[in-house]
Parts: sequence; structure tokens; C-alpha cells
Amino acid sequence: MTTTKSPETNQIVPASSHALAVRSSALVVRGLRDLARDSNWLIKKVFTGRTSNLAISPTGQMCAISPQSSRGSAAGKSRLTLYDIELSVPTLALSVPGESAAAEPEMPASFAWSPTARYLVAAWAAWRPQLHIFDLHGKMFMGSFGEFKNIPQCLAWSETGKYFAAALSGGNLASLRLWAANRESSTDSAPLSGPASAEIGVPEGLEQQQYGDEFADEGAFRGYGRAAFSPDEKSLASVVEIQGDWADDTILILHTPTLEKQNAFEAQGHITDITWTPDSRQIVYCAAGQAYRLDTSTLEFEPFPFGAELCACHPHLPLCVCFSSWLKNSAKGRLFLADLSRQAIFDEYAAEGVVDLRWSLDGTKAYAVTRDGMAYIYEPPLI
Repeated sequence: MTTTKSPETNQIVPASSHALAVRSSALVVRGLRDLARDSNWLIKKVFTGRTSNLAISPTGQMCAISPQSSRGSAAGKSRLTLYDIELSVPTLALSVPGESAAAEPEMPASFAWSPTARYLVAAWAAWRPQLHIFDLHGKMFMGSFGEFKNIPQCLAWSETGKYFAAALSGGNLASLRLWAANRESSTDSAPLSGPASAEIGVPEGLEQQQYGDEFADEGAFRGYGRAAFSPDEKSLASVVEIQGDWADDTILILHTPTLEKQNAFEAQGHITDITWTPDSRQIVYCAAGQAYRLDTSTLEFEPFPFGAELCACHPHLPLCVCFSSWLKNSAKGRLFLADLSRQAIFDEYAAEGVVDLRWSLDGTKAYAVTRDGMAYIYEPPLI
């Protein structure tokens, strides 16, 4: 019998170069790109035209009501189109049965990507008043669910896709709905379907804010606005919107999946965005152009030394990417990174008209897209 002697563990032995080359290729590409720029922000033109109806996925894709006609579509007809942000190209046009031929880019719409970007839930005034779900891996429309009268103000998935929420306006007809995803769904069946598993209407104990008889309906409950699940999926935070230019909105914190009230916090001014910190203990929110941090258990809050209208916390680190439409001593706005521990701003970049922003699934990049189709990609050397 022929035997071979195994090398000692401390010996240097030959190894295949293929694996090393594969692992190194991405670093080489990244290194060459870094040498060619002097900023951590990459700027791309994703689409032409103008639209406020768009949403960024956690994998660097984007959906938007395209202001341009698609191949094979009627001239001038807008479509829900998917784009690759980094390649700056459209990848797929989506449609549903009975889509209106008179669709316009600025018709109300709302979107939500699943955590892995496999599924997209969309609502658009050019479609039937229902939520529509697409399987983007299979490139197919999977069906509709959740009828409504007004286009949802916000759609949101939880961290692992376990829950899905829709926040709707409409005064006394407004509602906040929650669905529990079907974990045992096959590749041909949708993870979301049927009626909501939990739903609330006008929040209990909500009193109209008084502004005098001459202000008519101001101070009344308008509906639910921005909504976000905590990373641990135990809570859902939603903005209770109040009518009136000088009204103060409320952040309602609810248990999932029951939507039982956990806490409520009245902010100062209208709330434009909310996001949870990675530990699920705090909420960063933007109200009346100012950024704040709220402790969800004590309801103690503090203003940050910077303003913002949009914000998104990093999935693992105490960082937040923000957008402010107004910068002191300038008519322009800015995108910037905020260190929540030190309450300090770094890596800021001039920008205008940002509609949506978010971190990538692994937290190595952040994306922001404007209504004019400009995309800003934050890609630091190490994070």
C-alpha cells in the first residue's frame, strides 16, 4: 500500500492561486475606483425627467414611476420601472392587469422593498386601489391584497420580512394595518395576502389641537404617516399626523403583531421621517427641519446639533445618513453622515431634492436619490 505523509501544520505548502484571485478582484476594482476620486460620494444619473415617487432597495436597486415611455409601451405612458443605481440603467418595467393608460409620474404612489429585495409591494393611483406584490427574482406579478380608499402614506417591512405595515390617511377613515408574512409560502405563492392580521383606526385618547373656530379642521387627526419597525421586530413606530401648518405630530409606538399601544410621544412640528437605532431602544426622527433622538422607554428626547428632513440609521453602527434641504448661509441642501455617539457631522456633500435614502443590506454603502434622477452613493474606505 502506498502511503503519503501529511505536511506539518506549521509548514508552508503550495496553494491554488484561483481563490486568492477571486477574493482580490473586488478589492482591486474598489482600489482603482478610490484612486480616481477624492470623495466618499459617487454621483450617478439614474433617470431623466422628474418624479417624487421612488424607493431604494437594500441591494442598490430603485423603483420609480418613470416619466419616460418604455419600449413597446404607448408614447408618453409612465410605468413603474426598476433601475440599477450603480449601473444607472433600467432593468425591468412592471405592470398589473387593468393599468390606466393615462398614468402620470406625479400620480400618488407608495412602495416598500422586502429586506432582501426579492419582493416589492406597490400602490399607485394608476392601478386598482389595492396593494400589489411582485416577485422580482421570478420577474412576475404575484397578486393584490389590502384594499384602500387613499394611497398609503407609507409601506414598511420589518427587519427579516416577518411583518408588513401600511399607514393610511383619511381622517376618521384612516388606519394602520399589519400583516404577518406567510413563512411557508412556496415560490409561486405570495408571502402577503388577504386581510390584515391587525388594524387600528383613530388612536385612542387623541384630542384635537385647538386653534380657534376660524381655523376650521386644523388640529384634527389627518391620518398615519411615516412608519418603521424596530430592528428586533417587537415594535412598530408610526407618525400620527395632525392637520394644520403649526400642528404637532405624535409618534405612536405599538407592540407587534397586536398593534397594542406601548407609548406615545408628542413632537414639536410635523414629522417627516423616523428610523430606529440598531439596539431597538431609540428612535431618530426629523420634525420641522430639526433632527432629534427619542428614548422609547422613558420618552426622554434631545435635539441633535443639526437639522434634517430625512434620516436612516446604520444597521449595526451608531451612524445615521441624513438629508437637509437647507444649509445655513446657502440656498442648497446637503447629505451627510452623523455620528450619533459624538453628535458630530462628517462626510457631507451638497445635494438638492432628495426623495429617499437608505443603507445597503450589509451597511457598507448608503444610497440617496433625488426627484431629478441623481443618485448619491456613500462608499467609505472602511465601515
